Amino acid sequence: MHFLEYFYLKIFKYDLLNKFKYNKLKNLPKLKKIVLNFNCKSLKLKILSSSLLALKIITSKKGKLTLTKKPNILMKIRKGNPVGCKVVLRKHEMFNFLERLFVEAFSETRYPHLKSATNKKLFSFQINNTFYFQELEKNYYLFNNLPKLEVTIVYESFLKKEIKFFLASFKIN
Repeated sequence: MHFLEYFYLKIFKYDLLNKFKYNKLKNLPKLKKIVLNFNCKSLKLKILSSSLLALKIITSKKGKLTLTKKPNILMKIRKGNPVGCKVVLRKHEMFNFLERLFVEAFSETRYPHLKSATNKKLFSFQINNTFYFQELEKNYYLFNNLPKLEVTIVYESFLKKEIKFFLASFKIN
């Protein structure tokens, strides 16, 4: 068991029980998944392939291309063309990525550009400089044109107080 998973299951849930009142254990907020996303505004295959490779290196899981649903005349994009890539992390992979994120990207001197939580179900932020991850920094010539990495943490919560407590306990906000 990963130490962040142990922290989440054993310590964080008991802290929630002590701080908030719950009738059932099913009402506790849960961390569901993490979605990593590169959005490319151009159709250059070099950028798409390098972003797919970067996601593979960062998460050790194969990414998927995201396709357009509607045509965009101004950007000269047809329906069904690839415009980005994403990876969905669940369970153990999610906690492994969180550890790498805390150790490499959230060090004391480096802070990502945080967005506000749009609703009670997710929290998203962008990492402008993807060279916080050491493997990408070693291969600079391959990954020098990467777009911003969008990280979305999806959880199940009912109150804004729970969300703030969740982010504060994991030292994200």
